[in-house]
Amino acid sequence: MTPKEGADGHVTQSGDLVRLEYDVWAELAGKPDLVDTTHEEVAQGAGAKAPPGRPWGPRPHLIGGDGFPSGIENSLVGLKVGDEVEREYAPADAFGERDPNLIELFTMHEIERLPEMRREDAHLDLGTVLTINGRRGRVVTLTAARVRVDFNPPYAGRKVRAKFRVVEKIAEPAEQLRAIVELQYGFASEFQVEHHQKTFTLRVPDRTKFDPYWVAAKARIVERARAQLHPEAVRFVEEWVTPTEAKPAAEPKKSTPPAEEEPAATSASKAPKRAAAKDEPKAASHEH
Repeated sequence: MTPKEGADGHVTQSGDLVRLEYDVWAELAGKPDLVDTTHEEVAQGAGAKAPPGRPWGPRPHLIGGDGFPSGIENSLVGLKVGDEVEREYAPADAFGERDPNLIELFTMHEIERLPEMRREDAHLDLGTVLTINGRRGRVVTLTAARVRVDFNPPYAGRKVRAKFRVVEKIAEPAEQLRAIVELQYGFASEFQVEHHQKTFTLRVPDRTKFDPYWVAAKARIVERARAQLHPEAVRFVEEWVTPTEAKPAAEPKKSTPPAEEEPAATSASKAPKRAAAKDEPKAASHEH
């Protein structure tokens, strides 16, 4: 596909933060395998899901960073905003050639002693990813006594086909820091980011208070922000709001039913009682 003229003429350079759309496929025996995409319809067609905390659509990307293998990253340098390109990469320029020396054999006893295999929900099968001595590998063969683990990158030895479009350059400092949060942790839309002079303030969401991955991510955010934005300070605001006990809702007042009307009085009942006359003789008392 022929590159389209950039909307603002900006040419990407290594170290630029941009918003990028892409579809990346790794081919094996002529069959494409989706590596990653920013398009929901492409993912649905391949049966893939969005990474947690990263919505569909253009994503922040650091040109020349570690988002893709170096050969792919280098090909993004020099694209203009608005450019759309489709390219193929040999295995050496993508995820590398397969190295048979990176396939190693372990005893079942060694595997069972791994921390991740001691969890109650641990499961060992072909394709299970294990971390051994700081290296991540996939189980490729499995017997009752031996486990063979492949430490090659998942797409090593495959030709890669990719389509990219540079949507925009991220220039505003607060949005640059938000992009760094997205790259290093995700869930960037949940952070409040403020920029005043050379100080950045991030008000962190509740999810970070209980997330063990946040501690490492925070250190990476600071490191990347220092290299990218050169701030005097990066502040993290963590707010704990004291819950207040909800007052019970007042019960609605019961309406008093209207008093029943008394039956209409007769003319006799309405007539006032006649008081005894003063001069009326009292009944005589007869004493014997």
